[in-house]
Amino acid sequence: SGKPIREGSGELMMPIDLQFRHFDSGAGSRTPPLVLLHGLLGSSRNWAMVGSALMGDRRVFALDLRNHGASPHADSHSYADLVSDTLAWLDARGIDRADLLGHSMGGKALMRLAADHPDRVGRLVIVDIAPRDNPPYNERAFTALNALPLDTLASRKEAEAFLQQRLRNWAFCQFLLTNLVRRDTGFAWQVNLPVLTSALPELAASPLEPGERYEGPALFVRGGRSDFVRDEDVARIREHFPAARVETIEESGHNPHIEQRDAFVRLLARFLA
Repeated sequence: SGKPIREGSGELMMPIDLQFRHFDSGAGSRTPPLVLLHGLLGSSRNWAMVGSALMGDRRVFALDLRNHGASPHADSHSYADLVSDTLAWLDARGIDRADLLGHSMGGKALMRLAADHPDRVGRLVIVDIAPRDNPPYNERAFTALNALPLDTLASRKEAEAFLQQRLRNWAFCQFLLTNLVRRDTGFAWQVNLPVLTSALPELAASPLEPGERYEGPALFVRGGRSDFVRDEDVARIREHFPAARVETIEESGHNPHIEQRDAFVRLLARFLA
């Protein structure tokens, strides 16, 4: 499915053939498939446990977005690109309509997709992100990643110490290091770090303009210890998603699918049912 897709601006987007993980119990498919999109610097592996827990009588797919995971790299990384790639992935598998879930950057991409292509969405789940501009919270992390001396790096332990000294957050450093791979020539970033670094200002911006809406069923899940969805954001969410439910997992930060997985899966299963 390499056909270009024309976005609302009239610009032709050339989609990327995304890699993915498939979770299927083999019990048959009586419900729409569920497609999961990760956040910035994440990958489909972030959804392995949730995908396995949710498959039941439905197919579950976790995608590697462009410039991430095992998917190809490209010279651009906009929300229009991510929408184009996701639609092409659905088309290639004959999926006219799916339940869609996106975390953080993946959530913003799905807000854009739902507003432009509501007929492709069954139920929409957005995890710990709101339709607004975000501060460039990842700048320090990207500065550290770009400064890591890959040419002289001797071990992952050395990389961990380098990042820990600059970011002072062990768990976050471990997450970042999931993108560090060893190849024949030494260590390298699996993500397309230069392109993602350049894309940070656009990724921090709201994917929606005033007045753009998705009228279908939507669930926004926020972490009680996260500031990505603030109390004042709830009104903005309902302006764009009038049928939205907003649920808080109090003991979670920005990654409720990892930090409070059982509570997250229960909440999601009730909504999708």
